[in-house]
Amino acid sequence: MQHPLSEYPRPALRRDSFESLNGPWQYAFTKAAQFPTAWDGTIRVPYSPEAPASGVGRTLQPGEWLHYHRGFTPPAGQGGRVLLHFGAVDYACAVEVNGHLAGGHRGGYWPFTLDITDSLRPGRNTLWVAVQDPTGNGTQARGKQTLTPGGMFYHAQSGIWQTVWLERVPDNYITELTVTPDYDARTVTVKAHTAQPGGAKNLWAVVRAGGVTIAEDWGGDEADQDGEVTLNIPEKHFFPWSPDSPFLYDLTVGTTQGDEDGFDTVHSYFALRKWSCEPDAKGILRFCLNGKPILLNGLLDQGYWPEGLYTPPSDAAVVHELEQVKELGFNLLRKHAKIEPQRWYYHCDKLGLIVWQDMVNGGGKMNQWYVTYLTNALLPLLRHTPDAKPLWGLLGRETEASRESYQAELKATVEALRCHPCIGCWVPFNEGWGQFDARAATAALRALDDTRLIDEASGWYDQGGGDVDSRHNYFYPLRIRPGGRTVALSEYGGIAWPMPGHEPPGKTYGYGTAKDKADLTKRYKMLQWKTILPQLGRGLSALVYTQLTDVEDEVNGLFTYDRAALKPEAAAVRSCNAALAAEFAKVTAK
Repeated sequence: MQHPLSEYPRPALRRDSFESLNGPWQYAFTKAAQFPTAWDGTIRVPYSPEAPASGVGRTLQPGEWLHYHRGFTPPAGQGGRVLLHFGAVDYACAVEVNGHLAGGHRGGYWPFTLDITDSLRPGRNTLWVAVQDPTGNGTQARGKQTLTPGGMFYHAQSGIWQTVWLERVPDNYITELTVTPDYDARTVTVKAHTAQPGGAKNLWAVVRAGGVTIAEDWGGDEADQDGEVTLNIPEKHFFPWSPDSPFLYDLTVGTTQGDEDGFDTVHSYFALRKWSCEPDAKGILRFCLNGKPILLNGLLDQGYWPEGLYTPPSDAAVVHELEQVKELGFNLLRKHAKIEPQRWYYHCDKLGLIVWQDMVNGGGKMNQWYVTYLTNALLPLLRHTPDAKPLWGLLGRETEASRESYQAELKATVEALRCHPCIGCWVPFNEGWGQFDARAATAALRALDDTRLIDEASGWYDQGGGDVDSRHNYFYPLRIRPGGRTVALSEYGGIAWPMPGHEPPGKTYGYGTAKDKADLTKRYKMLQWKTILPQLGRGLSALVYTQLTDVEDEVNGLFTYDRAALKPEAAAVRSCNAALAAEFAKVTAK
């Protein structure tokens, strides 16, 4: 059986030691947590059992257990520690190695690492992972997953859905690496945390540009487990990152204590770029990248695949899709209600695709009639509805435990993704789903990361905070007025067309339906030319068309769900994007 997704899964913290555990595992569904007495068959990791690519085709129900089992041999080498990494497991899991509990984790979108050294034995070893996932019966982050899919909500998935891998590291290895570039100062500050005291003393770091060493320095003698090095980037090697020129600097960081065999060396990268909101010549606030106004023109991206659900079929498929987005003239993807594997962001970093990253929504069951349908119908009246305590029950955040979970999930998201220069904006809430105290979420994000924009409440339940006046508009005349925040149309369009040969098996969903390819192309052009373009001069500065691809019943993508066809005419899409870019340059020119 083929071992899928064999590429190194964590490009921003890379070592030479790497052994993938993707591929065939035994699996079993049971009603109990105990080790199964028999196995149901073979599952293809890292595809969830609900995904056709897994070879299973069964949904994990609330209250059930999904068990994984396989043998493995530790990575080559002697001494040090052996780490077991999981890119993501949805939702809660316990992990045993050779019958010894190695650890566990909760949270279906975030990576975790277990030190399994003390549980290993010579030769062949065994690994058992037991998983539960309440999906809509819990309050955990779950995005658009549901056990009753339809419309804009999609099939649930569970279990291991990102790469599982092993690496051998020195005893006192680097556990965390935080890289903070400063565009204005022309510096990069590297912070490293080590597993044991003393490991970060005299931390070493080197920066390369195009293979040429341009900066090198060492940290101080006083460092213990936390070391820091700031390096200056020479002016002649100052290459700002942008969609047109996505330059990445290579970074190598190493420990220097003890015997040379005990040094830990990791490889990473970074970019120099700066986000701000600044007035144009007419005093209208615009999004600025590196001090220059930029029209953010992009697509809503759900991140679902027909064969893998959350998990892409291959790394090459991801690159191909992102390249197509750029070739059509877009520079932005809004990653909607999902966190992707690290390599997705890495490719956006390399290609120069800007990402607006949603926090994954969770909470209790929402009152959908109120949160989505009534609010959308009465949008001009209800757009600024408060998200205060009296409404927390309607918004799915009634319990303190649920609100505490969100705060932990927000922190985990920033810590996992802030290494990626492509991310330009955090989106803590979308359309009120699981929303509460958005102002507090914005303050928490500012404290965690003050280098990016914040779209406090995408769509509605707007509390007036953050950097973005964020509108969703599918049904009303679009009227933009400049104000104290920069205006983004963070969802619009959504024109549906079930393309023959690519139709979903059930009902179709979208916002207005085209008759054929020509009609879809005509509607798309009319929307961009007649509705969107005139608003650029009035302050509109970011666009997110719904959406990149069809997903299950939702057939309003530019591409079909299988990525086999672009539904509108490619030339029309490119010409619209070129016209929007030209008009934006004109209205923001000094």
